[in-house]
Amino acid sequence: MTALADPSLSRAVLIGTASYLHLEQLPAVEANLVDLAGELCDPTVWGLPVQHCTLVADPQTSSGMLDPVHEAAEEATDTLLVYYAGHGMRDAESADLYLGLVGSREGIGYTAVAYQHLRGALRSARARRKVVVLDCCFSGRAARTLSGSGLAAQAAVDGAYVLTASPRDRVALAPDGERYTAFTAELLQILRRGVPDGPDLLDLDTLYRVLKARLQAKNRPVPQRSQENTVGALPLARNKARAGERAPAGPVLAADVRAAAVATGLNVARMLRAAGNTRDALPVLRLALQEQPPAGQGNLLAVQLELSDVLAETGQIPEAITVLESAFQQVHKAYGPEAVEVCRRLADLLQESGNHIQACEVLKHALDLADGTLPGR
Repeated sequence: MTALADPSLSRAVLIGTASYLHLEQLPAVEANLVDLAGELCDPTVWGLPVQHCTLVADPQTSSGMLDPVHEAAEEATDTLLVYYAGHGMRDAESADLYLGLVGSREGIGYTAVAYQHLRGALRSARARRKVVVLDCCFSGRAARTLSGSGLAAQAAVDGAYVLTASPRDRVALAPDGERYTAFTAELLQILRRGVPDGPDLLDLDTLYRVLKARLQAKNRPVPQRSQENTVGALPLARNKARAGERAPAGPVLAADVRAAAVATGLNVARMLRAAGNTRDALPVLRLALQEQPPAGQGNLLAVQLELSDVLAETGQIPEAITVLESAFQQVHKAYGPEAVEVCRRLADLLQESGNHIQACEVLKHALDLADGTLPGR
């Protein structure tokens, strides 16, 4: 494999449980999610579109954790990456791996999400390659279940790669006072600074080898891996260290700074919403919308859709309609999933506010787009 996984055909779902009712709190997990999303969406690292990276913070139910994975599994055709950070647990009877939810209790498997259910979501995925990154205690059990008679034995899951923070019977490390967990801190360091003696593109096996060496040198839990069909050779990130060697750094463009601000703002707003802080997400989204670079239409639509949702949830229907009408002006001449979604949401809000005729016009426009009957098509 000589090229990065195609970001336009790939999806990432980043799941993290930082707050617990009955288990030790893991505040570093929140920073893990936000900053890892920022790196995956950074065009100098992978360039995953923001709308293709879903954050799931503090899930309270199994469906809250797994529904986004199933949705991404239906959409991704190149690579599906699923990351989980939080408490990994063992059921008192089966000793299998369970992923912690907000209300999970130690040793009681039914209060958490069995790893086998995440396996099921991967088994149904359309993506040619699946990557699972688990930053939790006992995560090495997942590597075991993806070998032998486990997930990898099923034809539908060829290409599965699992990278775990600890061996099957070791506890992962979340150092007190540090911004990130030990494993994710090293992963972020590699993505941000690269590997000086590494290839131009960092594949999964290179990431694993560097992570293992660095964590071992710090006497921290050593990661494990399991793979199928040489998917470890999949390049997942550009090597920033090598990019610096090839040419002197160019000027930082204002558009690049603004694009980074938009991506970060959108991710922060999604984290706030997931944590129940909907009103706090409003000013973040408004700022992100103001900073939108001219060429960033994809991010602009993602911000507009997110902002319209928040405005509608907080009862600010007229402003939500205004935001969607602005989005409608961008997509009204081209048929695509974004255009359909904008039309659907705009029509719903117009109907809710009593503008039934306008709602019908918007829906008719969406149908015309789908049929290719608009003038000039």
